[in-house]
Amino acid sequence: MTAGPKAEVVIIGSGIGGATTALALARRGVDVLVVERGERLPREKENWSPRAVFMDRRYKPTERWLDGSGRTFLPGVHYFVGGNSKVYGASLPRLREADFGPLEHLDGTSPSWPFTYSDLEPYYAQAEGMYGVHGTTGEDPTEPWRSSSFPYPALAHEPYVADLAARLRRLGVHPSANSMAVDIREGGTCIRCRTCDGFPCMVGAKGDAETRAIDPALETGNVRLLTATRVRRLVTDATGRRVSHLIADGPDGPVSITGSRFVVAAGAVNSAALLLASADDWHPRGLANGSDQVGRNFMMHDNAHIAAVDLRRRNDVGFQKTLSVNDWYLDGGDGYPLGSLQLIGKVQGVMMKSWATRWPQRLLEEVAGRSVEWLLMAEDLPSPNDRVTIDPSGSIRTTRASGGRTTQRRLHRRASRLLRDAGYDLIATQPFDISMNSHQCGTLRCGTDAAASVLDPWCRSHDVANLWGIDAGFFPSSGAMNPALTIAAQALRVVAESELATG
Repeated sequence: MTAGPKAEVVIIGSGIGGATTALALARRGVDVLVVERGERLPREKENWSPRAVFMDRRYKPTERWLDGSGRTFLPGVHYFVGGNSKVYGASLPRLREADFGPLEHLDGTSPSWPFTYSDLEPYYAQAEGMYGVHGTTGEDPTEPWRSSSFPYPALAHEPYVADLAARLRRLGVHPSANSMAVDIREGGTCIRCRTCDGFPCMVGAKGDAETRAIDPALETGNVRLLTATRVRRLVTDATGRRVSHLIADGPDGPVSITGSRFVVAAGAVNSAALLLASADDWHPRGLANGSDQVGRNFMMHDNAHIAAVDLRRRNDVGFQKTLSVNDWYLDGGDGYPLGSLQLIGKVQGVMMKSWATRWPQRLLEEVAGRSVEWLLMAEDLPSPNDRVTIDPSGSIRTTRASGGRTTQRRLHRRASRLLRDAGYDLIATQPFDISMNSHQCGTLRCGTDAAASVLDPWCRSHDVANLWGIDAGFFPSSGAMNPALTIAAQALRVVAESELATG
């Protein structure tokens, strides 16, 4: 094994959590090394090819994970500089104020967080500035209070979506603009194409972790980026209380990476798997796992895609993802939360073929030409039995039973009725399965009780003094909003308020 680089802070992973942490530390003059298992995603014509992205899985790994029954599947993750944000839909909403407290659901109780919305709010504002978020206030009846306005105005709806919003308002709901991180401003590079949500951006207009955090961090001169290097385990010192170094597989073979402080930010599943794989004599159940909570409480939202089809009218929209309906987010009419409806990027026929495999391609193209597509997002409740483990062969196993099934079904019924009343003839549904890995969170939950959580309220390990976990693994609950902005805000809070920056 060769001796590799050293740094004051070593960050494992370059997604939203790791990249935001790196930039925040760099601005404080801290020496940072970001270790990423992937390379930079190339800008190439295939970035915007639905067939290459969705059918050929050009940007997804070939590794296989196991589900709770031991069946293998191809996970919906991306190993590149910027992580999953390279293909995310760039929707960056805030969680609602009530999401940080206990919340009664049809399927159980969503637990409280060890900090409040007020604690995180200033950092939400900073994160919106960092990622260039467009939005507006006053439309969404569930929106949380803000100390400042959005950095940029909300994206304009194209005529088809504007007409849809008007029809929905006449039905008594309050459609609102999505909070979007795309570069639409004077001199901006966004061209409002159909290939944003789920695609890499060929023109660098998406507010992803590489473009908005890693590259600016590198420009400070305080951050180095080590790619094509997969961390295999964290090794503690003679006391077991501190990480001394990492063991990784680099382009030239095994390498040892040393630092003073370490951040695990590889994504909720991979971060938990890495800590479990780092078991030693001091930590026989896995590093930072004195509570036996590492890998437990795995959540990924109870999501579904629906396509509402109007047989009489074609959908000519280009950039579709500008509208949400959150009227039932906190109360579906009976006091219980249901979740959110959010337009997704315009789905094309070949994209439908990736899951509607028995339908003729020509028919799917006709359907796609007359459909509008939504993401239905319901909260997934945590359970210690929903977990990430390591199979004896070393493979990752994700075991999960939906924690919001009743809520999701009710949300689906309400959304379907709303869209039919708005004039749509057919509703087609694609439920998310374990392979989607959408909005994975909860596997390294933070809390004040070391016996019931992995991290403290500032994402520092209860067991290991110089170890932090800064990705969606720290979430105590999932809420029903896209998690990326909350990850970024917490990363900024950790750097500002904990000893990560100062040692």
